[in-house]
Amino acid sequence: MVIFGTGDYARIATLYLEQDSPHEVVAFTVDADRMEDERLLDREVVPFDELQSRYPPDACEMLVAVAYTGVNKARASIFERCKEIGYGFISYVSSRATQYGPVEVGENTFVFDENTLQPFVSIGDNCVLWSGNHIGHDSKIGPHCFITSHVVISGNCEIGPYCFIGVNATLRDGLKVAPECVIGAGATLLKDTERGGVYPGDGTQAISKKSWDLKGI
Repeated sequence: MVIFGTGDYARIATLYLEQDSPHEVVAFTVDADRMEDERLLDREVVPFDELQSRYPPDACEMLVAVAYTGVNKARASIFERCKEIGYGFISYVSSRATQYGPVEVGENTFVFDENTLQPFVSIGDNCVLWSGNHIGHDSKIGPHCFITSHVVISGNCEIGPYCFIGVNATLRDGLKVAPECVIGAGATLLKDTERGGVYPGDGTQAISKKSWDLKGI
């Protein structure tokens, strides 16, 4: 298989696939104007316009390992480009993720370690679930989403396409997150969102006391 991308996600995904899957990563690819090096992790980096001739679709599958630029739309665009010229895609669920009962996972979706996927969860195409999230029963994550780490999505939630959910965010049960939302780190959602909404956490605002005035720390 070939990985599209040469950033952190691509490098880290390669190590997970090497150690915890039957897939063999033989090369990386990016658009020619994005190439910085000709090799990565002892593999060649191929300009995308040469990929079909060197690693054709009938011989290789792909993983588009691009992060959440443009609320995941950059990754979605690359995914569609690769699909249009005939490439199939792998999906990966870590052996150290926990699944109970039926769980649906779309193509080009990467589920890192320590995720808990409860029964009847559905995850769409081209999603990333970084390490340590809880996805409650019957919840549905739409395509092209990026869930960071230690996010709690309670049961019966619906996450629309192109959403980003930051570290330690919490969603109460039964919520509907509209498409293209950004949920900030540490945010707590108690009601449905609006399309394209940005929901920050409390931020980094110091309180009036100093650390030496606190008791018990």
